[in-house]
Amino acid sequence: MFQLIKSFALLGGEWVLAVMLGLSLWAMAVAWNRHFHFKNRGRHARDLDVKLPPLLEKGDHAASIALCREAVCAEASVVLSGLEALPRGREAAEQAMESRRLGERLEMERHLLVLGTLGNNIPFVGLFGTVLGIIKAFNDLALAGTAGPTVVMRGVAEALVSTALGLLIAIPIVALFNHFQDKVRRTLLNADRLSRMMLSYTKK
Repeated sequence: MFQLIKSFALLGGEWVLAVMLGLSLWAMAVAWNRHFHFKNRGRHARDLDVKLPPLLEKGDHAASIALCREAVCAEASVVLSGLEALPRGREAAEQAMESRRLGERLEMERHLLVLGTLGNNIPFVGLFGTVLGIIKAFNDLALAGTAGPTVVMRGVAEALVSTALGLLIAIPIVALFNHFQDKVRRTLLNADRLSRMMLSYTKK
């Protein structure tokens, strides 16, 4: 078992670079998916902000429902659930909107765990590659005998590339994760705002 572990360690850290590049591509795929998710719904949400308040003020619930059904965004889905539940009472509408809000949150946060996990752990993957590279560099020095420190210094320099690459990949991933989390927060706040507005125009 020890020999197997030693053989693995002496492979060096070059393969770790390929792993990190693969993980970065995975993160970019998730980021693109979430970007288009929010982009496509942002326009509908802005239209809803403009068109829904006048309809609610007039008490035109049929037109409000039709508008929310046409709009493809979390805000419309939450308000629609409340409007459809209003015949059962105000409390039923509140419960329906809260339930729909939780469902929309789950949808918006889909795959964001991938970004959070990769952003937090890719630096450790890079560090792992650096450790493997240093082990290999010292082993090469031992095999080289009197070749001097040049062998190990070159190996250490190459090994440190893994740590640098890990940080280079992780920083933008963490930034993207925080960006999308803020998108989720803002969308839910806007949904709450429109929900309260809708309830304010209903009879108690």
